[in-house]
Amino acid sequence: MQTKYIFVTGGVVSSLGKGIISASIGKLLQARGYKVTIQKFDPYINIDPGTLNPYEHGECYVTEDGFETDLDLGHYERFTGIRTTRNNSITTGRIYQTVIERERRGDYLGKTIQVVPHITDEIKRRMLRERSDEELDFVITEVGGTIGDIESAPFMEAIRQLRWQLGRNAVCVHLTYVPYLKAADELKTKPTQHSVKELQSMGIQPDILVLRTERHLDDGVRQKVASFCNVDLDCVVQSEDMPSIYEVPVSMQQQGLDAAILKKTASGARDVEGAFSSWYAFLDKQRKATREVHIGLVGKYALQDAYKSIRESLNLAGIYNDVKTRIHFVNSEDVTAENVATLLGDMAGIIICPGFGQRGTEGKILAAEYGRTHDIPTFGICLGMQMMVIEFARNVLGYQDANSREMSDSTTHPVIDLMEEQKTVTNMGGTMRLGAYECELQKDSRVYEAYGEKTLISERHRHRYEFNNLYKEEYEAAGMQCVGINPAANLVEIVEIPNKRWYIGTQFHPEYSSTVLHPHPLFMDFIKECVTTTNLTN
Repeated sequence: MQTKYIFVTGGVVSSLGKGIISASIGKLLQARGYKVTIQKFDPYINIDPGTLNPYEHGECYVTEDGFETDLDLGHYERFTGIRTTRNNSITTGRIYQTVIERERRGDYLGKTIQVVPHITDEIKRRMLRERSDEELDFVITEVGGTIGDIESAPFMEAIRQLRWQLGRNAVCVHLTYVPYLKAADELKTKPTQHSVKELQSMGIQPDILVLRTERHLDDGVRQKVASFCNVDLDCVVQSEDMPSIYEVPVSMQQQGLDAAILKKTASGARDVEGAFSSWYAFLDKQRKATREVHIGLVGKYALQDAYKSIRESLNLAGIYNDVKTRIHFVNSEDVTAENVATLLGDMAGIIICPGFGQRGTEGKILAAEYGRTHDIPTFGICLGMQMMVIEFARNVLGYQDANSREMSDSTTHPVIDLMEEQKTVTNMGGTMRLGAYECELQKDSRVYEAYGEKTLISERHRHRYEFNNLYKEEYEAAGMQCVGINPAANLVEIVEIPNKRWYIGTQFHPEYSSTVLHPHPLFMDFIKECVTTTNLTN
């Protein structure tokens, strides 16, 4: 089968859910037995989102091969189980960087470099994945931003050219918005019409429209949109608000989105395989999970998307433990010795979040102390683990000024120190310890049991600072065990206190590896412990 290409664009407003729709399409095609991949093209000029403030762009997701990407790649992986790479995340910055480097080498033989054809050719090459040796049935390409944005124009031109070049091997799915005006008691299709008109003005006729709506659209509304936008009625589907994002693929399947794509691309209409039954089983567990377990999420970014993968990992682990996870954000900047009990006392478990910089770290240290001294299941991730280590040094080892070199150069007890290879690094972007690294687990540890008695695991990292091995013997003698070690560099990856119910910190980010059908074992074990001795609410 010749590779087919699906382009997903958006109009009217941002944050309509292109990433969820793209992931849903990928899941549905997978369920029919097709081999797919999904990639995100972002129009911003940053090389990657690694240096962006989470308030600007949400969490930074990290691939196994060590590339910092947009959070939508997290959706792609959670829905499909695909392991994405740097080739699945492209920005305008990377496109221009590649073209400029070629120009500097003289590859263009003195030609004047222009947006068309040089930039658009590079975009097309990456959309077609010309350097990939994967044999794929479908490549799904989501373009960030909305139609009409100045920065997205080269991407739209590239899609226009590819539509003509590929013929029936390419299809455009356009996601748009149908608002409800309460005063008029009407659903309005005009924004959708204008969005499609804008797309048509760029030479692109959408094949399929996905209408984002907060109210159900009747056939009359769909017929109106189909008529005014030159789209077949069976290719106009609606994306209503759902109780869970994981119900979106089912809704899209019931409306025939995957069937429409197969028809438009002249692909074989394979039946949905039994593999999709596991998705229905998951949704059934989700609907039956009515008891609630309350988890305190201690971090400094008061934004849901800033900890997206952690939130989803907790939710998935809750469902598989037959409970609904209620996450309570606790701003670490607001945590004090006087109010920590009020903020965390009613929580079944505590997550100490990752992050960078000094802001909010003392609050995380107080939260780690409260979890340890009150024997509340506590899970520290990356910087969260480091805060657990610092708290233990201050309050158990007696080193009152213990700290991380990141927070204090003057500390006499740098229990967290800059990695040796980082000491000569000056650039900020893409220079951390990134991607998947191996970790050997201690056999008599809680994490060894949680991972199903595996001795060697691989997890993704994103950090510059590490546990200082000069203090390792002191920690272990006082009760905090270093139970996960990187075999190549002897770095401490996991700490735990065995005589506590569940007190574990990981230098890596387990949330990046949790998917709908395979929730991460550490989150599963954490929620299981939170549920075991907790009075659950309905």
